[in-house]
Amino acid sequence: MTVFSFRPDRPALVHRLRAAGCVYAEDEAELLIAAADSAEALAGLVDRRVAGLPLEYVLGWAEFCGERIAVDPGVFVPRARTALLVDVAVAVTGPAAAVVDLCCGSGATTVALARRLAPRWLAAADVDPAAVACARRNLAPLAVPVFEGDLYDPLPERWRGRLDLVLANAPYVPTAAVALMPPEARLHEAPVALDGGPDGLAVLRRVAEGAGRWLAPGGHLVVEAGEAQVEALRAALTAVGLRPTVTRDDDRDATAVSARRPG
Repeated sequence: MTVFSFRPDRPALVHRLRAAGCVYAEDEAELLIAAADSAEALAGLVDRRVAGLPLEYVLGWAEFCGERIAVDPGVFVPRARTALLVDVAVAVTGPAAAVVDLCCGSGATTVALARRLAPRWLAAADVDPAAVACARRNLAPLAVPVFEGDLYDPLPERWRGRLDLVLANAPYVPTAAVALMPPEARLHEAPVALDGGPDGLAVLRRVAEGAGRWLAPGGHLVVEAGEAQVEALRAALTAVGLRPTVTRDDDRDATAVSARRPG
């Protein structure tokens, strides 16, 4: 049997990607080549990338916490900095925890929690139907349910006051700043996954308000925020009876805030 293979022109591909503004052109070239099984398929992938489509949508997946996560067009692409959110959540959560991941997007953080914790039960939720469909595909092998609805609204009422961990990578970009985001985000990701209201904290305040009712005594809420938002968020968490702690990682340019419901 004859086996046919194609030999891509790597230097030309890297040059084209770099000319289109791809900062990591060499790395992207290798990923695109690996994703293609013919010269025609590679040309189609490259054309989409050069046209401005985020690499993760071109490939159909993103890497997060060592996992390959399927990402559908329009669904929020998991960021490397959000690994801090997972690290903090794991650090504050005890064994056999009851865990819910709000604003789950593709389900990337839920997958990471499933791998690193041993929860007695784990669930995810998102308000965006496209994100829910994507997360269900990623979480089906783990038998993790994904609810569609606004924050806590779709969760079973019997879970109220019983959650040991609520994690939420909620949108926290101020509305006026969305227009300043890189085009790959503002032009391709769902606005509901980016826009956090006038000061960026509109959704996070609602997450905090609900946490006081849904967390078990001693349970934790863990969220991501901008460094400049920490004091306002700390005040919002304290106002609803939670005790916040801020963790900053300059290497990842990430800020996570955990807040404990007193026991």
